[in-house]
Amino acid sequence: MIEVLYSDNHVLAVLKPAGVPVVPDASEDFSVLEMAKSWVKSEFQKSGNVFLGVVHRLDRPVSGIVVFARTSKGAARLSKSWKDGQVKKWYQAFSCSPWSQEKMEGEIEQWLWKDGKKNKVHLVTESREGAKLAKTRWVLAAQENGNTFLWLEAVTGRAHQLRVACQSLQAPLAGDLKYGAENPYADGRRIGLHAARLEFPHPTRDENISITADAVFWPSIAADTMPPA
Repeated sequence: MIEVLYSDNHVLAVLKPAGVPVVPDASEDFSVLEMAKSWVKSEFQKSGNVFLGVVHRLDRPVSGIVVFARTSKGAARLSKSWKDGQVKKWYQAFSCSPWSQEKMEGEIEQWLWKDGKKNKVHLVTESREGAKLAKTRWVLAAQENGNTFLWLEAVTGRAHQLRVACQSLQAPLAGDLKYGAENPYADGRRIGLHAARLEFPHPTRDENISITADAVFWPSIAADTMPPA
């Protein structure tokens, strides 16, 4: 059963578990989209097919907030908000590496190129064909027992950009073997990355929606910290 964080006539926000795909894929695992449709069908006693528009996605091993549109109007307007950069996206990150930087906050700009065959992103120069600029703001939230906890803001929405940013900060995400972690995560399904805050314009009302869902790995010592402004 999916955990619903927000619902109205045009918007549905749910909590994605780690290790579950947002949409159906070749694994044939039950997806977040299918879970959300089942919830709508049951909650509102819908007959026939349920419409949910996919607005954005999270990588399979990432947990956190996922937003769907409940109407075609909502889907078009929400998708435009994401495309136009009107959405604030904050993530909680956990690394098993100790913090080694002098700065406590900053911003990383990187040119990234994705190898589609290997599903891996590489740091490249601006001149590389297909390179895309990624901007990530970060704040050190806490350090505990040699582990590092960070707030990350995805200013842009490039594939794997937060994972590469953490690797560049010498704080690879826990369990992220693809980008520098030495060992898999304890449950074998996730990496230490969680979409914890979303703020975006409502598709039909003149107001913003703000949704919060803290990660299970987020310690009390980091509870008083704030994400990048």
